Amino acid sequence: MQTETTMFPVSIVRGGTSKGIFIMKNALPEDEALRDRIILSIFGSPDLRQIDGLGGADPLTSKLAIIAPSSRADADVDYIFGQVSITDSFIDYKGNCGNISSAVGCFAIHKGLVQTQDPVTTIRIHMVNTGRILIAHVPVKDGMPCVDGKTQIDGVPGTAANVELDWADSGGATTGYLLPTGHVYDLIECSDKNYKVSIIDAGNVTVFISSSDLGLNGTETPAEIIANAERMKLIEEIRGKAAQKIGLIDDWSKAASEIPFAPFISIVSAPKKHTTFNGRDIDEVDCDIISRLVFMQTMHKAHPVTGTIALGAAARIPGTLVYDILSLHAHQRERLKIGHPSGIIFIDTAVVHDGNGYKLAKSVVNRTARLLLDGYFYLRSSIFK
Repeated sequence: MQTETTMFPVSIVRGGTSKGIFIMKNALPEDEALRDRIILSIFGSPDLRQIDGLGGADPLTSKLAIIAPSSRADADVDYIFGQVSITDSFIDYKGNCGNISSAVGCFAIHKGLVQTQDPVTTIRIHMVNTGRILIAHVPVKDGMPCVDGKTQIDGVPGTAANVELDWADSGGATTGYLLPTGHVYDLIECSDKNYKVSIIDAGNVTVFISSSDLGLNGTETPAEIIANAERMKLIEEIRGKAAQKIGLIDDWSKAASEIPFAPFISIVSAPKKHTTFNGRDIDEVDCDIISRLVFMQTMHKAHPVTGTIALGAAARIPGTLVYDILSLHAHQRERLKIGHPSGIIFIDTAVVHDGNGYKLAKSVVNRTARLLLDGYFYLRSSIFK
């Protein structure tokens, strides 16, 4: 007698300011259509509340990681990222999530995919989506990832063990170039006027625009920005036309449905005193630049790591919007302090220039991560029919 449900192994893992469902690749079928039906069912998508699945009804918690032993000799583990749509039967595998990436090393250790070495285990993560390598330095004790520590990241309560991530190999991962158009800034023509943007390919492709060009002061909360539907429509038009300009899509008007995850849009402004949406006071000397980032046609409640990587790269290239906003002292050190709706994120970054253009030489971000749950999702057996 066939049962109506099938037990399917899953893990729920927090990485940085995001939370995702981690699945071993060997638990999924090779048929891609069936694979995605299973994943959508696990998340409870499409449904705004994701009430019949494990998704958290928020883009920051509707994230997927598929993990496998490495298929490359120069890596220790394979990692496929997917942004699971809440509103549509769609999973975007084109981009990457830096926060979820920070949990891959911890998960791989828990699953016995890598050999550990106390007190820090270095793990080479093959990011299958882009073909690049991420280096994670994971603190371990007695062969297992450390949980407690002194590292605090804005957007996550308390402190935890520090996971250091080296993203230097992510420059140009999508287009082949740190500056996809070859220019430090470009003009995007819209119906009302031309908008000056800088497009950077590092982490994820990110389009930078000045807050003043959008009628913002740069310190608005995500809710305040989203409340203006016409402005959000304009932002999506700029995003779509920038994506078309660098060859990511043929028709910019289809960007929301065909490439919803990336490019990101980062709305940047000079630092100024303000209060985060969770009530923390930020003084203008506490950060070097302010960013409000748009992804999945909504506002990020903190700041994605991959968008941070792109911003860090832009900050080191003379003539970009980001570079011109930074104060003199911010240009004189590697560490960059980025203000976002939840507080501040730090990145140590450096860019070099050779005969072939700009290259990302250093891109180090510190995160925290931990496994929250190992168990089984009760999948409807009818999904296999």
